Amino acid sequence: MSDNQIKIPGPDHPISIDRNTARVVVMLDGRIIADTRDALTLREASYPPVQYIPREDVDMSLLQRTDHASHCPYKGEASYYSIPLGGERSRNAVWTYENPHAAVAEIKGRLAFYPERVDMIGEL
Repeated sequence: MSDNQIKIPGPDHPISIDRNTARVVVMLDGRIIADTRDALTLREASYPPVQYIPREDVDMSLLQRTDHASHCPYKGEASYYSIPLGGERSRNAVWTYENPHAAVAEIKGRLAFYPERVDMIGEL
């Protein structure tokens, strides 16, 4: 994937990353998948905000690494995890940028969840 273009956030495609002061909890099938007070909220252009959660605040025993990958020109190469507990609905429900571009280096190694593939991503 070395031919993928790298783009820098700017006025035409802004990206901001801020510490979330709330407790963020991710649940699926009555189980807490993630629980943190150290989430980062990434706001990108017109997309909904995304919570990036430290790996140590995620129950990694409930996740299963997949072969799926994607590329974002602003963030880099994403790797994915499924949550077997959620069945087919939760396939590739979690993504992470293990080596993000410099402009978003703060999200390195953190995990994000697709809201429609879990029961809840809540701020408490």
